Amino acid sequence: MDTRPLARNAALHGYIELGESLGIDSIKLLRAAGLDPAGMDVQDRWVPAAAISHVLEASAAAARREDFALLLAQHRRFSNLGPLSVSIREAPDARSAFETLVRYQHMYNEALHVRLSERRDLTTIIVDYDTKTDAGTRQALELATTVGYQLLRTILGDAWRPVAVCFQHGPPSDTSTHRKIFDSDVRFNQHFTGIVSTTSDLRKPNRMSDPMLRSYARALLESVETADPPTVLTRVRELIELLLPTGRCSLDQVSRSLGVHRKTVHRHLAQSGETFTSVLNSTRVELAERLVADNRYSLTEISEMLAFSTPNGFSRWFREHFGVSARAWRITVRQGTEPASQ
Repeated sequence: MDTRPLARNAALHGYIELGESLGIDSIKLLRAAGLDPAGMDVQDRWVPAAAISHVLEASAAAARREDFALLLAQHRRFSNLGPLSVSIREAPDARSAFETLVRYQHMYNEALHVRLSERRDLTTIIVDYDTKTDAGTRQALELATTVGYQLLRTILGDAWRPVAVCFQHGPPSDTSTHRKIFDSDVRFNQHFTGIVSTTSDLRKPNRMSDPMLRSYARALLESVETADPPTVLTRVRELIELLLPTGRCSLDQVSRSLGVHRKTVHRHLAQSGETFTSVLNSTRVELAERLVADNRYSLTEISEMLAFSTPNGFSRWFREHFGVSARAWRITVRQGTEPASQ
């Protein structure tokens, strides 16, 4: 099934904090894009890449900061790459690290496409971002390029400088942040977006690498890669969990997020012996069990997060599915005993 690309939540690491520092309503902007603010801490959750692009573009506009993505990149950590961070850290040199990144980029962002082009003594890291929608990608491209630049600095040291950092789009009204962060020749209106480096620099040893750990890192990444790819059922479950708190969880909305017709979703779920309603119900049950056990949320808040129109409606539903009231369930979980039917 041809679905719209997904990306890990880690792409927006530090987003809420940055938004607050710039005086914008990060929570509102996330919800407007169909993203769940409460789930942003779960880095490995997959969300539509177009939604991430939408949030970045809307935030840049709201903050009146064309350099928003560059500021967000400063919040990124090496660990945000997930399992890839282990293999990249142990790569023998910078080029090998980026070749690993290129090979496994689908593991953290399906919309991001990075490739290396070598000509004479220069190597160009070309960055493209395709959400398969009309969502703007300027901020997403700048974020990916900045993160790539930071990765090279981490591997090669702060003394490394690229030959140039290039962007296909035009310059912002103020280029000072770009020139400060990249500290090199920054070019706009180019025929590609990416980083140009001398090939000899990319062949320099990775200062983080421990040769004794390379085989372990390779085996770890291969074990992750050989895991089954996400199925339509898995993606539908993830989108339901994502959309429920927004109050916009419907088959139509899930279908739009996947970029397919609702009949296509029906057909693929039927192949797994499921319907949209059955997946919605089972996901709701799993979320309810998890949320009620978490004392950070009131039962009224949980009823809203699970898209119930009233707390009483949630209470009746919970008793029907669990045999006890939500309040009684919470008390027994807190005491470390098994909830008993009433």
